[in-house]
Amino acid sequence: MKVRLLTYTPDPERAVAAAAKLCYAAVGVDQIFETMSDEDVQKFLGRLIELGHGSPFEHASFTFAIEGVSRVLTHQLVRHRIASYSQQSQRYVKLEQFEYIVPPNIAANPKAAAIFEETMKRDQVAYNAIVEAIEAPLAEQLINEGKNEKTAWQMAEKTAIEDARFVFPNACETKIVVTMNARALHNFFEHRCCNRAQWEIRALAVAMLTEVRKLAPTLFKYAGPKCLNGPCPEGKMTCGKIKAVRAFYEQLSVIDTDKEKDA
Repeated sequence: MKVRLLTYTPDPERAVAAAAKLCYAAVGVDQIFETMSDEDVQKFLGRLIELGHGSPFEHASFTFAIEGVSRVLTHQLVRHRIASYSQQSQRYVKLEQFEYIVPPNIAANPKAAAIFEETMKRDQVAYNAIVEAIEAPLAEQLINEGKNEKTAWQMAEKTAIEDARFVFPNACETKIVVTMNARALHNFFEHRCCNRAQWEIRALAVAMLTEVRKLAPTLFKYAGPKCLNGPCPEGKMTCGKIKAVRAFYEQLSVIDTDKEKDA
């Protein structure tokens, strides 16, 4: 999995603080933005978080490039609807040799891993065979209908890969660009950083949280699963590891900083 923060609102913490302060100020936003000290920004953000006043967080947005993830993950990811998504298309991109994600429990089990790998190979063979079976007859049909040869083959290939992709598994690797505002990210982290979240999207959420905490540490200081800031909401379904979870997220920024120093 590769997660990169592509772009973001410049000075996101000041943008959020200035937008919130404008609601209570007689002066214009330019003056607020330029005259707020860093200490003022941190104090105001702390107050917003304490009050649970989330709407100003929507003024800061973050765009991530995500690669090396499965379509299992992206099917879950796009359920977070207050976001923008651009995903690699299997309709337009011909996968001569598709990549796939192997779940850790399968990778650690030789018998399961052998079955999995064989299934992936069969899927690629089936995809190639279906493309070949559809493409040539369709191209010939289009030529007979008056299309020039180049156009006919382009149209035939597109139709063939569009239908052949149905044999690909959920494990198929994909790439996606995601944009969320800070409020949507907080909601995402609450649900997907939880120990009960599926392993792959939880790893993605932790990676994304690590990136935004570097950039806006106050804005995302308390971001993470709901049990960081209160009791576990899962009831009988709790993982039972609330102390360990809190310790992990408290140290997340420190761990990442140490890695940067080592590099």
